[in-house]
Amino acid sequence: MVFTREKFLSMPLRRQHKNAGEHLRLLFEKGAVDHHYRQMEEWLGLPPLSEEAEAIADRFHLHMEGAAVSIPEHNLLITRFDRLSPTPYGSVGVYLEGLRSAHNIGSILRTVEAFRLGPVYFSPTTPFVDHPKVIRTAMGAAAHVPSEKKRLSELPKPLIALETVKEAPSLFDFDFPRTFTLLLGNEEYGLSKEAVEVADHRVQIPLLGSKNSLNVACAFAIAAAQIQG
Repeated sequence: MVFTREKFLSMPLRRQHKNAGEHLRLLFEKGAVDHHYRQMEEWLGLPPLSEEAEAIADRFHLHMEGAAVSIPEHNLLITRFDRLSPTPYGSVGVYLEGLRSAHNIGSILRTVEAFRLGPVYFSPTTPFVDHPKVIRTAMGAAAHVPSEKKRLSELPKPLIALETVKEAPSLFDFDFPRTFTLLLGNEEYGLSKEAVEVADHRVQIPLLGSKNSLNVACAFAIAAAQIQG
């Protein structure tokens, strides 16, 4: 939308930044900044924008901050184009028991794909790979990671629970077998009592701070690096 100076300056500052940012997003693929954006940056008192991709992305985020708009990772201006890896998936399964956050699930799928661990097993109550938010946050990984729905009793053994449990060894000291299923629990209350009890082993991430737990996707990333290391 093209604005006159009078119309643009009559808007609240947040709306000015939002309109400028949205216009810049439309221009990004063209790699060129048009006369209308030049007018808006002048009206906003901003210096002339370079037409390099990184400069445009930084300016876009300046506008989004000015508009008080939070941009999720899957909607960033610059999208990384990754090459498809020829490395096959391994035999380390990951069980998601009662996870609720599609953002966490998408992040876990990306980590599994990055380390090429193995299949991801979804409990009946966990959003599956066809969930729109999981697809967006996985940023392409949902279509490539082997995934299926399974119940706790159907998982390949041995089962290893990643949970803060008294006297559980540090995962950094644990000798992981070549094939197993790692159990990850709900964001609020962790793994169910049943899952902890039926697990063949229990491991935890040693923490020194006041918080006694990490975000499940962050905790899994640490475990994945250790498993593949």
